[in-house]
Amino acid sequence: MNTLAKMVQTQLLRAIDNDDLVLPTLPEVAMSIREAAEDTEISVATLSKVIGRDAALAARLIKVVNSPLLRAITEVTDLQTAITRLGVNYSCNLAIGLVIEQIFHARSETVEQKMREIWAKSLEVAGVSYELAARYTELKADQAALAGLVHQIGVLPILTYAEEHNELLSDPVCLNHVIEQIHPVLGDKILSVWEFPEQLANLPGEVQNLERHSAKVDYVDIVQIARALCDKTGRERAVSALPAYRHLAVPAAGLFSEDDLLDARVMFR
Repeated sequence: MNTLAKMVQTQLLRAIDNDDLVLPTLPEVAMSIREAAEDTEISVATLSKVIGRDAALAARLIKVVNSPLLRAITEVTDLQTAITRLGVNYSCNLAIGLVIEQIFHARSETVEQKMREIWAKSLEVAGVSYELAARYTELKADQAALAGLVHQIGVLPILTYAEEHNELLSDPVCLNHVIEQIHPVLGDKILSVWEFPEQLANLPGEVQNLERHSAKVDYVDIVQIARALCDKTGRERAVSALPAYRHLAVPAAGLFSEDDLLDARVMFR
């Protein structure tokens, strides 16, 4: 690790310990959706009004329902039908995940590009996580998708910090090293502040431990496998080597065909 990377890492870790680092806040529409989801009697019409306040989010949700993996015979063209198709809990989790995209923006073109790359990767992992959970486990596919969308959330405050420190921004190798070292602990802290459910709150940190052994399949396992599948380099070896892989009842033909994998990877785009 070079001197700059060490210095930045020390500063960031100290800021985390002292609660001095400004963490991203969950967008207001996501807070409203979470509050709505806590009402077990909420109707599809009421939830539709809450999500419909954000036209871009409503359009994204409809697009997801019409994606190759979820598409029915007739195309869905309105939000209420989309929520009916997905179910209330499902719609809430997916909507919260998708609205997080709103905070992946920056002033600097360099940082903006990096954020776009991180978000694109998260979308891929979310789509594959969804399909893995739906096909091979009894876990909630929507929770798995949300896990995929937020597993790199800890990168955001690091990139915000880099925007204000040109010496870090102008050294991509150093920046990538700092991101790799720090983002898991920041991700855990952000999801804790956002009051994410217990099974997701420590996911950013735990996903990094590729030697992790769980008693039964969980969302960390799913995201680990999804990440390996999205990385084409040495995919088969990487996936089968994960302890998480043993939890899945995988048919002899393998997890996905190439077409299935492609559909899963682009599901939330």
